[in-house]
Amino acid sequence: MTSHTSPRLADALAAGTVVLDGGMSNQLESAGHDLSDELWSARLLAERPEAVTEAHLAYYLAGASVAITSSYQATFEGFGKRGIGREEAARLLGLSVELARDAVRQAQGAGVPRPLWVAASVGPYGAMLADGSEYRGRYGMSVDELERFHRPRMEVLAAAAPDVLALETVPDADEAAALLRAVRGLEVPAWLSYTVEGLRTRAGQPLEEAFGLAADVDEVIAVGVNCCAPEDVRGAVEIAARVTGKPVVVYPNSGEAWDARARAWRGRTTFGAEQVKAWREAGARLIGGCCRVGPQAITGIAGALAA
Repeated sequence: MTSHTSPRLADALAAGTVVLDGGMSNQLESAGHDLSDELWSARLLAERPEAVTEAHLAYYLAGASVAITSSYQATFEGFGKRGIGREEAARLLGLSVELARDAVRQAQGAGVPRPLWVAASVGPYGAMLADGSEYRGRYGMSVDELERFHRPRMEVLAAAAPDVLALETVPDADEAAALLRAVRGLEVPAWLSYTVEGLRTRAGQPLEEAFGLAADVDEVIAVGVNCCAPEDVRGAVEIAARVTGKPVVVYPNSGEAWDARARAWRGRTTFGAEQVKAWREAGARLIGGCCRVGPQAITGIAGALAA
C-alpha cells in the first residue's frame, strides 16, 4: 500500500537517518490561519484544504522527507460534535492523506530529489477531548474501549494508503496497547511515539515498560517520543533503542511550555540543531520537531544530520 515512487521508509531507516517535518499548527498559524477551535488544524481539512498542502510543502522544501498529516485531531466523534456525519468525516480523514500526497507531487515538481513519504497522524483519545488530557492519559477507559475508539479511524486512514501510520503523542501505555492491537491487519506499517516527562509516560509508567509493548509488533517500524521537552529526548532514545532494537523516532517541542488554561505558549526555545547529532548517536533514525518547530528549524536539522 505504500507509494510506488519511494523505497520503503523502513528500509530508509535501516540505511540511515531520515528527517521528519515540524509542527503543523504553528506553520498554519504563521500563514495567518485561526486554529482556536476544538478541531484545531483538522478544521482546515473542510474549510481550507489548500492551506494544509502548502504547510506540508513548506516542510518538504525545508528539508523534511516525511510529512505528518493534519488528522491528529480528526476523529468521527470530534467531527460529530460539529454536525459532520460519518461519511463526510471519513472523506476528510482520507483527504488528509491526499493533501500530503499533493505536496509530495509539488515538491518533486519543484526539484526536490530525495524520496518523500507521508505519515498519517493518529492522535490519542485525549486530543479529541481538546482539554489537555493527552498530556495526562488515564482517561478511565479500558484497552478494549480505546481500541474500539481508534480502529475505525485507523482503517479509514490506512485505506487512503499512507506510507506509515504515526501513532503519536501517546500519553499512556494502556492507550499504546490499544493502538498496537488496532494496527494489526491494516497492512500499513506504523511508528509508536509517546509524549513523556523524564523517563516516564505522561501517565507515569516507566518507559522500559511502555516501549516494551511494541518490541515484538511487526507492524511497528520505529518507536520513540514526541511533543515533549528537548531535554527529555536523549534518555528516552537510549531506552527505546535498548528495549525494542528498532529505529527510534524523535520530534520534541521547541522547549516552550503549553499553558492549557491560557491556551498560549510560555518560556523560550531550547531546541537546537546541534542536539540532533547526540540523538542520532543514541539510536534516533527519524528526527524532526513537534509544536513550535517550524521549517527553518527543520532546515537546521537536515543540515546538522548531513554535515
